[in-house]
Amino acid sequence: MPLLEVNQLKKVYTTRFGGNQINALNGVSFTVEKEEYVAIMGESGSGKTTLLNILAALDKPTGGAVLLNGRDMKTIPEGELAAFRRDHLGFVFQDFNLLDTFSLEDNIYLPMVLAKKDYGEMKQKADPIVGKLGIKELMKKFPYEVSGGQKQRAAVARALVMDPAIILADEPTGALDSRASDQLLDLFGGINREGQTILMVTHSVKAASHAKRVLFIKDGEVFHQLYRGEMTEAKMYQRISDTLAVLEAGGGRDE
Repeated sequence: MPLLEVNQLKKVYTTRFGGNQINALNGVSFTVEKEEYVAIMGESGSGKTTLLNILAALDKPTGGAVLLNGRDMKTIPEGELAAFRRDHLGFVFQDFNLLDTFSLEDNIYLPMVLAKKDYGEMKQKADPIVGKLGIKELMKKFPYEVSGGQKQRAAVARALVMDPAIILADEPTGALDSRASDQLLDLFGGINREGQTILMVTHSVKAASHAKRVLFIKDGEVFHQLYRGEMTEAKMYQRISDTLAVLEAGGGRDE
C-alpha cells in the first residue's frame, strides 16, 4: 500500500459574491511510496499550493480523497487535526516559520513540548538530529542571530523530531543563497537515503533535479511526470527544463 494516495482530488473556489467558480484542482491523482523523494512543479496558479495545503490537512478538498497510511484525511475530526499534523507530517517552509522569541533549541523542541514529551526524551531525540545537521553549537542562539541556511537547518530538525511519515517542503530553497541551497538539497538527499519520505513543491529546476520523481501540475491537473532512474542530476535538470518549456508552450497532457 502506498504511503500517500491522492485520488481524483478536486478543489473549487467560489468568488465572494458567488458569480464565478475557480477550479484550482481538477482531478489530481498520484501516489507516493514510502522512502520516495518527489518534487511537484508548475507555474504560479497551476494548483500546486492548493494541493500542498490539502496534503497538509490545512484545507479540505471539494471532491476526491487524500489517504496517509490508508487513513482518509478528510475524515479526521477538526479537533484532532493539529495533533495529526504534529504527529504524522513534517513541514519545511520557504520563510522557515521559526518563532523569533524562541531559541533554535526551543523552536526544534516545540512539537515535542506540544506532544507533552519530557525534557530527557526531547533531548535524546533532538541531539543526534541537530548534530547531523551541523547546528549543535547554535542551539542557544535566536533566529535573528543565524544565517538563512542555519535557520532552514533548524526548521528541518524541527520537522524530523517527531519521526513524520512524510516531510512536506514548500519552496524550501526559495529564501536561500546558492551555497545554502546546495547544502539543504544535499541534506534532503541524505535524509531521504536514510528512509525519510519527502514531497517538495518548488519552482527551482535545480531543487527538483535532486528528487527521484517530478510531477508537473498545470491547470489543476497532473500533466506529466519524470522518473530520475539512473539519470545524473545534470541530465535530470535538462529533462525538467525541457518538460517545463513544453508545458509553458501549451504542450498536451500525458494520457
